[in-house]
Amino acid sequence: MNDVYIHPTAIVDAHDVGEGTRLWAYVHVLHGARIGSHCNIGDHAFIEGGAAIGNNVTIKNGNMIWEGVTIEDNVFLGPGAIFTNDLYPRSPRMPSAVQRYSDRANWLVPTLVREGASIGAGAIIIAGATIGRYALVAAGALVSKSVPDFALVRGHPARVAGWVSISGQPLEFSDGMATCDGQTYRLRDGIVEIQE
Repeated sequence: MNDVYIHPTAIVDAHDVGEGTRLWAYVHVLHGARIGSHCNIGDHAFIEGGAAIGNNVTIKNGNMIWEGVTIEDNVFLGPGAIFTNDLYPRSPRMPSAVQRYSDRANWLVPTLVREGASIGAGAIIIAGATIGRYALVAAGALVSKSVPDFALVRGHPARVAGWVSISGQPLEFSDGMATCDGQTYRLRDGIVEIQE
């Protein structure tokens, strides 16, 4: 692994870790996980085989990222964020569940965090959700359905509470238009887009 820093206490069984990535104390990455370049993965994070992490991703301490979770480029995951990958979990060792768990297609539900999104500390992401581009999930939120691009969501269950810019600043719309950091945003029918 080229120019990758792995703390002596980390366990990294994956072979697909991009250059410039740093894996800190007690990180555990299972075989089959993919991690992009220039990521920073904090203490006690767990990344299961079959998870995919993009480039320039920040994963703070104590995250749990399971098989079927895809994190795109430039995402921020706050401390203690938790993902799930099974909507109806049972112990695969339970005799009545063995058949179900013999094929991943029977239980594995993919989750996607799109480019530039941020997930706050302690948020829980239920399997099957897509977190939109540059969306912001508030600390402690319970995300049980997909989140639109640029949305600020919070609560249990998480609901849209506003809109944010690429830089994460609140957007204040007037007649469906807002400006932040030199970008113009349009809000129409619950969808925010950048005006070209």
